[in-house]
Amino acid sequence: MKIEKVLKEVVKKTESKILLIVMDGLGGLPNPQTGKTELESASKPNLDAYARSGACGLSIPVLPGITPGSGPAHLSLFGYDPVEHQIGRGVLEACGIGMEMTEQDIAIRGNFATIDKNHTVIDRRAGRIPTEENKKIVSVLKDKIKNIKGVEVIIQTVKEHRLAIILRGKNLSPYLSENDPQKEGLPLGKIEPLKEEARFTADVLNEFLRQVEGILSIMDTKAKTILLRGFSGLPEIEPFQKKYFLNPVCIASYPMYKGLAKLVGMDVVNGLETLDDEIKALSDVYNKYDFFYLHYKKTDSAGEDGDFNRKIAAIEEFDEKISRIKHLNFEVICITGDHSTPCLLKSHSWHPVPVVIVSKNLIPDDVETLTERACTRGILGTMKATDIMYLLLASSLKFEKFGA
Repeated sequence: MKIEKVLKEVVKKTESKILLIVMDGLGGLPNPQTGKTELESASKPNLDAYARSGACGLSIPVLPGITPGSGPAHLSLFGYDPVEHQIGRGVLEACGIGMEMTEQDIAIRGNFATIDKNHTVIDRRAGRIPTEENKKIVSVLKDKIKNIKGVEVIIQTVKEHRLAIILRGKNLSPYLSENDPQKEGLPLGKIEPLKEEARFTADVLNEFLRQVEGILSIMDTKAKTILLRGFSGLPEIEPFQKKYFLNPVCIASYPMYKGLAKLVGMDVVNGLETLDDEIKALSDVYNKYDFFYLHYKKTDSAGEDGDFNRKIAAIEEFDEKISRIKHLNFEVICITGDHSTPCLLKSHSWHPVPVVIVSKNLIPDDVETLTERACTRGILGTMKATDIMYLLLASSLKFEKFGA
């Protein structure tokens, strides 16, 4: 990005504070019965108040028409080129729960899933089994599977149906295909090497899955296999503090987002489970940092489940509770999503995401509600998500003049 060429010349340290709120999967599509999106259907007086007092627009997470994963979508919001800095989901998951990695390790994100006797995937999330059940299963797997072909296998619960796996050994490679067919009703895939150097790693993982399925077949659980994806090693990425002269903190409950924050050099507040916890944490750490990333997951989860009413409820819950931050003084507040997750599609999508930036150093526009259609009329226009971080820095007066 061209701004990288001038960033070091203009960025400066100040006392002003920035709050970036990411409502995961915020954008949606109109309900066929009402013609309104989830945002248009929700009652959200506080979010609409931010829209009226700020500058609005839409952002494109990666590239037009490209559906992003959560990793690249968040990297964009943090001002990193997501195409140049491709970070695997496995590393994010593992780092998010505090698993230590070496440069030779391969991290993998796993979903417990349900399959039938023909290895057809019946439920990609095994009914979203409770975290406690996940822990019991992982305890059994850890006891029975420690080493395959000389490679150490480290398994740890993440949350609900999710787990993280680290392979530790020699001659490992992340260039592998996933076994996840991405949709129910399709056959479970086989891990295949995408490069010859990954053939040994593929053999290790296929043997791992064979052993896992044997163990799970005699356990009383909906979890009968593991969908493996996000094969990755540790990336090289410039720390947030060095890049922006900021002291950042991540306030999130889900491990993957904490993992991403750690990789870019943010401190992480641990032990958070609910939005109430996150809002309290924001107040608790307010005096220690100057950049705050607050993540809200429920909008995305409801979208992926195709539950239109639950996504409306998630938006309304956030709206009601965000009123509790009004006593905190931020030079800039930005509210947006990392990507859209329309209930109609039950998945992430390529659609531009609503964004509002509130600052005394920006001109408010005529947008009166935080919705997809309203934000098309915003003064910010449609921009790349990577541009948002630089607008936040400029609006908090953290840039010097460029050139003579």
